[in-house]
Amino acid sequence: MSNPRLGLIGKSLKHSFSKNFFQEFFIKKKLSGSYENLEFDRIDDLRLFFESEINDFHGLNVTLPYKEKIIPLLDEIDELAKKIGAVNTIKVDGSKTIGFNTDAFGFHQSIKPFLTNKHERALILGTGGASKAIEYTLKKIGLDVLFISREKRNEECVFTYEEINNHMLNACKLIVNCTPIGMAPDIEQTINFPYEYLTKEHLVIDLIYNPAKTKFLEHSEKNGAITLNGSSMLREQAIQSWKIWTT
Repeated sequence: MSNPRLGLIGKSLKHSFSKNFFQEFFIKKKLSGSYENLEFDRIDDLRLFFESEINDFHGLNVTLPYKEKIIPLLDEIDELAKKIGAVNTIKVDGSKTIGFNTDAFGFHQSIKPFLTNKHERALILGTGGASKAIEYTLKKIGLDVLFISREKRNEECVFTYEEINNHMLNACKLIVNCTPIGMAPDIEQTINFPYEYLTKEHLVIDLIYNPAKTKFLEHSEKNGAITLNGSSMLREQAIQSWKIWTT
């Protein structure tokens, strides 16, 4: 792929990681490719893009809020993306669009150095497209998973933020925020969370990368937890996306 045209599909991409990453990547690789932010306010606008402009691109990444909503617009879905139920990478192969998920790979690579035998159970904050890849990864490596949502649900293992207590956090030493709360430009926002129950045995991960340290991570760190943001996951998943586009 000598002159790739790539892009990121999302709703609000002003503070996106991907465009800067790939612009620098092209310079290092001595490629003359382009990477564009493609903002869509409605799924209908995205559907129109697929009907009229998708073939102008070689590959695309997908972010909030379209990782699940985009699936019906694709011609094919990779088996892993099908299992996860979310797509963050699209390969345009001629007139065919194929959906993949590289979030699971990126997350796994980023947490490997930090996991210990204390991390037997995890709390996942949020139930959107990103949380699906996190759930898949954690279950695959043998962790039990509980979900935290703003609203009470009937599904098993889904709790509200108000239900998080000392017993739950004593059992769940890994916490992963998959919500956009605290992401730039709304960096003063934070999560309703009982930080006082965190300890040095807790690993707290925020998939947000801008700012580098959200209020959620700040409060967690002050209470002794080890913290990690989403930048390493994003780098890993971006490189994996590139491999998919170029093979």
